[in-house]
Amino acid sequence: MLRNWRANRIVFFFVCMFLCGGLIIISAAGTIAPVEGVLATPLNFLSGIFNDISQTVNSAITDLSEIQELRQRNAELEEALAQFQAELVGLREINSDYQRLSDLLEYTTSVQNQEFVTADVINFDQSSLLRTIVINRGARDGIARGMPVVTRQGLVGRIVEVSANASRVLLINDPSSYVSARLQTSRAEGSVEGQLTGNLRMIDIPLNADVREGDLVLTSGLGGNFPADIVIGQVTSTRQFEFELNQEAEVRSLINFDTLEFVLVVTSFQPVDISVFENEDAQNP
Repeated sequence: MLRNWRANRIVFFFVCMFLCGGLIIISAAGTIAPVEGVLATPLNFLSGIFNDISQTVNSAITDLSEIQELRQRNAELEEALAQFQAELVGLREINSDYQRLSDLLEYTTSVQNQEFVTADVINFDQSSLLRTIVINRGARDGIARGMPVVTRQGLVGRIVEVSANASRVLLINDPSSYVSARLQTSRAEGSVEGQLTGNLRMIDIPLNADVREGDLVLTSGLGGNFPADIVIGQVTSTRQFEFELNQEAEVRSLINFDTLEFVLVVTSFQPVDISVFENEDAQNP
């Protein structure tokens, strides 16, 4: 049976070859052209369907591959953007620090016969009862109580407590702060005191003094607590009370005390204690 099967396969093969050869010859002669046309129509239809399906599948596979590549590329770009943003923030911070330090350097070079120590602000206490900051300079750096603290924009306050490597600064807008001051234009004198609201007010201004909005308020140097001619702020409004011998002015500091980062301590200035003379005058009227 095995031999018969092999023999039948060989016979079947030659028969198929013979038929295919015959069909090719007949087709070349054009004899079965009408039959080919009839059969070609459904075959072409089926071929078109399979071709469309194949193109759709290929397109879907291509789109899926491109989507995966785009997702990977998008993830890479997002990571690079995050790195660039972090670097940009760092560069902006460096530029900001550089600008502040440049302003302080410009101020120190413009002021003669004074020595300064640059300090970082390391703590804030801006409660309603006390307004102070702590700086990272102390007795080891030559800091002493009473020394003025300034920035390029003006007066910050004065040193009230000193440790070996840190100091506390009483801000000028603290309610317990009083600074002898004068108006730059009229030279009228008074005192600038801090308010519970954190604002500044100039009091004891002579009634006949010309006080205008926008006038700069400077330290007068009277009392020996601060050097003269340091900017305190700018007059924003004035007011007079009936039957009062003086007038007052609201003053706006040019410093934003909530964002202080660097300050200068005037180490060459030593406060003068004149209370002994005031006591002698009180005892010898």
